[in-house]
Amino acid sequence: MKKIFFASLFTCSFFGVSAQELVNFGQYFKEYNLEGGFFIYDYKTKTYKVSDKADFLRETSPASTFKVPNSLIALEVGAIKDENEVIKWDGEKRWLPVWDKDHDLTEAYKNSTVWFYQELARRIGKKNYEKYLRACNYGNKDISSGLTQFWLGNSLKISPKNQIEFLRKLHEEKLPFSKRTFEITKRIMVREKTNDYTWRAKTGMATVDKIDIGWFVGYVEKQDNVYFFALRMQKPEDKQMPEFASRRIEITTKILKQMGIL
Repeated sequence: MKKIFFASLFTCSFFGVSAQELVNFGQYFKEYNLEGGFFIYDYKTKTYKVSDKADFLRETSPASTFKVPNSLIALEVGAIKDENEVIKWDGEKRWLPVWDKDHDLTEAYKNSTVWFYQELARRIGKKNYEKYLRACNYGNKDISSGLTQFWLGNSLKISPKNQIEFLRKLHEEKLPFSKRTFEITKRIMVREKTNDYTWRAKTGMATVDKIDIGWFVGYVEKQDNVYFFALRMQKPEDKQMPEFASRRIEITTKILKQMGIL
């Protein structure tokens, strides 16, 4: 089994500033001929392990990882009643057959169903988005590219660091949402639950300037600790790679297992 190489510490932990340690996660991406970064925060020790400190702060479109705050906002403002309310499919066939049916919030989150969340966006409205993105300090807060498009490779951008910060606040329930909203959102986010851990996560993918950007963000709760992570990778223009989407989860799983988290 490969070992993760730990490099030098580049910032110290004091006055609430978390330590950030450079780690060679690159081997996991190179194995699949991909470029990318992996970033993880240890809740107990308040330390980050990051593959690249500049990439840690670089903002790109959140793509479908925005379905996490989108779900919170939709529930809070009443755009949808709960995770079981069904929105009827409009009959338009889309590029993923699994999208072509009626959905509730649980299914839409799991299937990353774009049309469902676009309908929620119309119900939420511009003013609510501006209010909650500002209150949550989510990314650059820019929704200028349109109510149903701003998170899909367009104006809204976020860094891996901000993704993890947002997830920490979600876990701690230190965002401007009700207890009920947190409970429902946390339920739909569950990817895997065992006797040892609960894993909540969301994928995302967008094409920006002809480059595919893939995200996988989330956190793993164990009895004695919580680990928050963000993976972001990219595929160069014109490179054929039908398995690109699945690599996000494969790489993250390998790293988390290597670290003894899963």
